[in-house]
Amino acid sequence: MTNKTLKTNKIRNAEYYDMVETFDELYADSKNGRSFKNLYEIIISENNIKLAYRNMRKNEGGKTPGVDGMTIKDLNKMEENEFVLVVMNKFRNYHPKRVKRVEIPKPNGKMRPLGIPTIWDRIVQQCILQVLEPICEAKFFERSNGFRPNRPVENAMAQCYKMAQMYKLHYVVDVDIKGFFDNVDHAKLLKQLWSLGIQDRRVLAIISKMLKAEVKLPNGTIQKSEKGTPQGGILSPLLANVVLNELDWWIASQWELFPAKDFVEMQRPDGKGSNRSVKYRRLERSRLKKCFIVRYADDFKIFCGNFEEAKRIELAVEDFLLKRLHLETSKEKTSITNLERNYSEFLGFKFKVYQKGNDWRIVSHMSDKAMNRTKENIKEALDRIKKTEGSANTMRAINDYNSIVYGVHQYFRIATMISEDVGNISYEIQHKCKSWKLKRRIKRDGGKTPKYIKDEYGASKQLRYINGMAIIPIGYCKHKNPMYKKKSINKYTSEGRQEIHKKLGVNSSMIQYMLRNPIMNRSIEYNDNRISLYSGQQGKCFVTKAELTMDNMHCHHKIPLHKGGTDEYANLVLVTEDVHVLIHAESEEVILKKIKLIRPDEKMRKKIDTLRRKAEISKIIWESYTF
Repeated sequence: MTNKTLKTNKIRNAEYYDMVETFDELYADSKNGRSFKNLYEIIISENNIKLAYRNMRKNEGGKTPGVDGMTIKDLNKMEENEFVLVVMNKFRNYHPKRVKRVEIPKPNGKMRPLGIPTIWDRIVQQCILQVLEPICEAKFFERSNGFRPNRPVENAMAQCYKMAQMYKLHYVVDVDIKGFFDNVDHAKLLKQLWSLGIQDRRVLAIISKMLKAEVKLPNGTIQKSEKGTPQGGILSPLLANVVLNELDWWIASQWELFPAKDFVEMQRPDGKGSNRSVKYRRLERSRLKKCFIVRYADDFKIFCGNFEEAKRIELAVEDFLLKRLHLETSKEKTSITNLERNYSEFLGFKFKVYQKGNDWRIVSHMSDKAMNRTKENIKEALDRIKKTEGSANTMRAINDYNSIVYGVHQYFRIATMISEDVGNISYEIQHKCKSWKLKRRIKRDGGKTPKYIKDEYGASKQLRYINGMAIIPIGYCKHKNPMYKKKSINKYTSEGRQEIHKKLGVNSSMIQYMLRNPIMNRSIEYNDNRISLYSGQQGKCFVTKAELTMDNMHCHHKIPLHKGGTDEYANLVLVTEDVHVLIHAESEEVILKKIKLIRPDEKMRKKIDTLRRKAEISKIIWESYTF
């Protein structure tokens, strides 16, 4: 599932659970400078808790166990009311369990520490995140990216390109914060939340307890948490952005937000921008440090006009981080780069500028580390194809390979020289294929090509097949200019969600009905999946495609519960009541009656036969029935 799909799903989830209006009000009130002293009641509301479950269930992190060994699957079987009451009780007397410390390899070969709270603590954090995010979003800086809605890497790179190419700011300051996530000052963070308007002391007390939760290290020892916000926690990314939000606005105050005498900012008649350039020309006659920040999580760049300004802002930022945010910087990793001479690295890319006539142009590549990492990943994927060739695992190995290559192309296609980069990778990979004698197994023609491959690579002459399966060509990648997110896009305004509403395309009143009328004595997983199925099936019967209504809809278990079936999404399907009766009917009289009502065509019959087979019910002999 793509990041775009996940973000769309989260907005749909909020709509299903009737929280959109609440979140919109929080955002609007925060934008207007209001403080919030009664957030606790919103956080522990039944719909917010159900929404937290739904968002957690779709999150891969829900499958990772904490110190108690539990995952989201352990919560799926609980009845809905029971689940809500358990979460409410945890809030009323909140005591977080220990956080499990694990280490995963970083691209540079070092290890990244992650803190994994228990699944119940992650549910609690998700409940808080959903309510705090709209408040914080209203206060975050425009060029703060990462761990925010609609602020992906592409947005950050578009900002960098603009600074270097349009603003002609060719001196870039890189300041590295030592172990940022492990060194966040708890007291400072809580004060920053208060200054953003989050002034419900009950909520701040819970967050404080989360931050101070003990950590169980891989060797079994217990460590007290006196500072830091663990990577791996649901709430940690938002809190990290809260910490560095103060840095964003401080840097902006040094130049772009500094008031100019007798200047009034006005929007252009066409609505595209303002007259701010007039202000900047006035400020250029002062001794102010001309600087603009572009940040992605704890990684940021500051663009300046010359070396002297860059050096001054470098020292000022180091001082600000230490004195105001209590964060140390790494002298060895802090640097100033002249983009006219050298590349600057950011988020897996490297970029510089060159002059063409009177204009400056960007040239960007995959970074050297990203290139090497991609080569290793692709070689390992090809190794798996070679080892599994001829076995039942070949398809999975090819799918894994395609997933890696597709991911690389989608991420790095905004590099201006991506065609050259993937061409170099392809050249090296071809040599590896020759050394395996794998090339003779690669065919120009094959079997069925998945739609996403056909759409993206159908025009490429490099498309090949192994065992009848399409292999994505690593050397073919179409460049895409990085695009800014539209200012109108905002998940916390009705205007910003307008396009998403159009795509939703289902009866919202039916969704609200299912939400407010869950099937009693059923698990929270079952009731949540009913809503997902209704959306996934576009509100229509799986078999007949008839519109489902409140009094004519049944959520059918493909494999019955008494025969080992589950409430998982894949084991459920929505059908009309008549279809449901026909699936289970064994009496010839009942079968004939329902056949006359439904009048199934060949396609419908196949679906009914499949559902009956999975339920271990004999196949209908359709020729025996006339109607």
